[in-house]
Amino acid sequence: MLKIGITGGIGSGKSTVAKVFEVLGIPVYNADDAAKRLMNEDEVLKQKIQLQFGDEVYKNGRLDRKYLADIVFTSPEKLELLNSIVHPATINDANAWMLKQTTPYTLKEAALLFESGAAELLDYVIGVTAPAPLRLQRVMQRDNSSREEVMARMNKQMDEEIKIKLCNFIITNDEQQLLIPQVLALHETILSLAENK
Repeated sequence: MLKIGITGGIGSGKSTVAKVFEVLGIPVYNADDAAKRLMNEDEVLKQKIQLQFGDEVYKNGRLDRKYLADIVFTSPEKLELLNSIVHPATINDANAWMLKQTTPYTLKEAALLFESGAAELLDYVIGVTAPAPLRLQRVMQRDNSSREEVMARMNKQMDEEIKIKLCNFIITNDEQQLLIPQVLALHETILSLAENK
């Protein structure tokens, strides 16, 4: 079974692309959702977070996401510290999940696939790309955020050109090229790679 990553900058549409693969019967592991779950359920991870960010970070056993966000999004060092605690737990969880799947390939959807080191454990990576103005517009509408807020988040991510160069396959989600035919073609390519593995 092949382990495939799917990544892209904020607003690129990687979740939309992942949903199309799911319709084709391919299981998708969402790293963001998993990280949120693990920060509430994994006792070892919870202890590590409390040790670094204080007991106040959990209220009644549940992560106080706003409290933690207020700390990490004002300090690059604190964000890096949080990522260094959460990424290994998410990577281990993803690997265990992928080993349980029985399909020719599985997908791991993650914004920070290269930054976290997770890409090294995958066979191939799909990059979803879209022009920056379109990505900005999508996120502003989706999150009801200001242009400045979205720009700040975009600027914290790896440069999209660099990220896309690291990917094995590219899907362009620019609302000019049809998305589903691109996914179907890539699905066939990956199936044949999985057969020949």
